[in-house]
Amino acid sequence: MTTLVPADGGHWVAGMISLAAVDPLAGAEVLGEPSVYWERPLAREAMAGWGEAASVEAESAAQVLTVLKALSAPDSVRWLGASPTALPGPWFGGMRFSQVGGDGGWGPFGFGRWTLPEVVVWREGTGVAAAAFAPEGPGAEDVVRSLLARVGAAFPTGYRHPGNGTQALKLSSSRPEFEGRVTRAVETISSGGLQKVVLARAVEVEGERAFDRVEVLARLREQNPRCATFLFRAPDGAAFLGATPETLCRLEGRRLETEALAGSASPTQAGELGGSEKDLREHEAVVRYILKALKPLAEHLESDAEPALLTLKNVVHLRTGIRAELREGVGVAELVAALHPTPAVGGTPRERALEFLVEHEDLDRGWYAGPVGWIGPGRAHQMVALRSARIKGSQARLFVGAGIVAGSSAEAEWRETEMKSLAMLRALGGGHV
Repeated sequence: MTTLVPADGGHWVAGMISLAAVDPLAGAEVLGEPSVYWERPLAREAMAGWGEAASVEAESAAQVLTVLKALSAPDSVRWLGASPTALPGPWFGGMRFSQVGGDGGWGPFGFGRWTLPEVVVWREGTGVAAAAFAPEGPGAEDVVRSLLARVGAAFPTGYRHPGNGTQALKLSSSRPEFEGRVTRAVETISSGGLQKVVLARAVEVEGERAFDRVEVLARLREQNPRCATFLFRAPDGAAFLGATPETLCRLEGRRLETEALAGSASPTQAGELGGSEKDLREHEAVVRYILKALKPLAEHLESDAEPALLTLKNVVHLRTGIRAELREGVGVAELVAALHPTPAVGGTPRERALEFLVEHEDLDRGWYAGPVGWIGPGRAHQMVALRSARIKGSQARLFVGAGIVAGSSAEAEWRETEMKSLAMLRALGGGHV
């Protein structure tokens, strides 16, 4: 692990300019595919980053906490002129769901990896701004000014709409194997060994041609405005991207927002979700876990009195919002350590559920269901990486999961994961799906 944020600051030089633009993703037209991307359409928060001024990797969960503390420490950037007020990050990245698992194609991503882009373009108020970063040293200021001049002269002014092109997709995933795991999980729950476990599966997808990942992002954000659309590119050219509905933690100073998101139904069955004993039981387990985990970290803690419905394009979830005023000294590192993985992606009791996954799931989740997002001085937004895929060339590996509790049926859980896969499959170009 290399920690690139010194305690005395002043390690990078940065500058910013305003752009006559409306959409950070449109920069792909002249700058190529972004190395990182982040957008929450309903919050009008969007950013795209190109290149790497710096990167930092962690090889274990313990190292992740050290990195997160460093990246959220007082700013180590020297700004030329005014500094931004609402820049997401400037560090972007994510980490594995767990320490357990082989490479599974995830090697280039590392256990955890965060980057500081050379160029970041983001929504700033009602406009768009660009920032450039360079390591402190001789000539750094000239590098920053040169990057800003290049971006300012060429950045497109329009919006990047998705195209109409589709392609046939070849899909492969074993239904009998997944349903067999669901049956084993239900048997374990019935015997008292577990209360809940979340089983995931992969869908192998092959396109007729290489996937245009900028096009995939454009489709994801248009089709899933209530989600956070993201992309993180690995050094080998593979990318992990998706549109996830679940916030792990959003931190502004000592103010925390998070949520419990568990219990699912198709949009046509949304009216039955609030009365489903199975789904309410599953949801309540997540709420209890999050409140218990946050209690030692918070001076004040509150949650919604009743779950509401979060309606997405292909699925509806039960959602309970949770808010806290954190104790002095508590930051994103402590929050990730306390919350991840929640029962919404692991199970309860947590350690028993994780042991069950190691023994039976037979899947290297990699960054799927792990925390992804941005980190900056005293600020962070970490999402749980759901509805996502790892893409390289014409090959994609898509990940979906379902919470198994008493009363779950293998057939119903398969249908739920099929429903959850639709967002990514349609974004990949399978308009017929």
